[in-house]
Amino acid sequence: MKEPVKFGTDGWRAVIGDTYTFENVRRVSLATAKVFKNHKNIKNGIVIGYDTRFLSKEFAHASAEVFASTGIKVLITDSFVTTPTVSLLSRDKNLAFGVVITASHNPYKYNGFKLKDSYGGSMNPEELILVEKELPGITKVEGVESFDFYKNKGLIEYIDGRQYYIDNLKAKINIDVINKADMKVLYEAMYGAGQNTINELIKVDQLHNSVNPYFEGGAPEPVEKNLGLACKTVKDGKYDICIVTDGDADRIAIIDDNGEFLDAQKTFALLLKFLHKDKGFTGTVVRGFSASEIIKEYCDKYGLTLETVPIGFKHISKKMIEGDVLIGAEESGGIGIKGHLPERDGLFNGLLYLEMLAATGKSVTDLKKELEDEFGKYFYKRIDIHTTDEKKNKTLEACRNLKPGDNIAGRKILSIDPLDGYKLFFGNGWITIRASGTEPLLRFYCETKGTDDTLDVLNKTISNFNLE
Repeated sequence: MKEPVKFGTDGWRAVIGDTYTFENVRRVSLATAKVFKNHKNIKNGIVIGYDTRFLSKEFAHASAEVFASTGIKVLITDSFVTTPTVSLLSRDKNLAFGVVITASHNPYKYNGFKLKDSYGGSMNPEELILVEKELPGITKVEGVESFDFYKNKGLIEYIDGRQYYIDNLKAKINIDVINKADMKVLYEAMYGAGQNTINELIKVDQLHNSVNPYFEGGAPEPVEKNLGLACKTVKDGKYDICIVTDGDADRIAIIDDNGEFLDAQKTFALLLKFLHKDKGFTGTVVRGFSASEIIKEYCDKYGLTLETVPIGFKHISKKMIEGDVLIGAEESGGIGIKGHLPERDGLFNGLLYLEMLAATGKSVTDLKKELEDEFGKYFYKRIDIHTTDEKKNKTLEACRNLKPGDNIAGRKILSIDPLDGYKLFFGNGWITIRASGTEPLLRFYCETKGTDDTLDVLNKTISNFNLE
């Protein structure tokens, strides 16, 4: 029988009621407990948090029961919290690891199981493999008592994770400078775990700041197609900025003062410039495989070391834990900052954006224009295609056979990088083709410079592989 649990680029995610069941959550919890039973911090326990998805609290409680049944002390948050909250608690409380019940930005029918290590970052891929290897030997979890039983024994204890997180933000962000700037700020919570958090620190209006596990039938993903209302609200209400976070609030998106979506590549680049030029940060810059070439141009110009890693923030976390990393970011709006966490944190990064606007006295539009004046205009788009396994495998096989000199979307391929999928470089840009690590689909990323050819390249490439 095929093992239903598989860790992808960021944890295990599956459809609720299909393979994401209470029994499988218990199995994963027991496998994790077995793998880390000799962890140097295991006597201090672990932390478990959860998001606003359907049954997330109940799945978290079921997981806590299993860990407690093995004698591991469990701190469990007394309400839904962001993923970075669990990372902070795991690190600051000197715990063995953290568990987050979340499917992040996935559609409403999914839930998931993320593991955060004792350093406060994404679990090392090698350790996740050990958990996967343990699973086949666990067909059923037995001998587990109730949540209240372990709570009464002191093996499960509630913790106010939300307040801990707010206090941490307050200590690291210059809130006074932000408040004195008197900006008009909108926060789009996307019904996620970040709701009603930054309003404790600054004056802000909020959208979708209530619990709705259905997410209006969509996915709490901070991409342009999902943010029509937020863009309109910014424009009509003359807001200076809108900060957007995904379902577990570890990813960020920005909507500028004109109500226009700022793509994640420029979001990354502007933060890099602010941290390096204005705040004097030093260190290596780490980018995900599908991130923009504008980051390479910036690093080349200012003498910063750049490392490119496979897609999945766990690879960036590893670099941040092991070395001196100024900033690490992936294509989808996940950004980790030196001095905070080796982890993405949408709300922290959103507040850092406000600090940037307040400190420079400039608008997002102004800062974006300065970037374009210095490095030229970059255009970036991504299209996800749901397809069959047969077509997916056939597409990947065709990519494997491509070589420099061949054509893609009518453009000559100059070079190919197969680090994670296939990144095909042509005259004024590149296109990347790879299979998703968390959903049954193919992702197509494209960037062009000077002329916005992205949609043309994407459509012709997808058409070439007969996927639609």
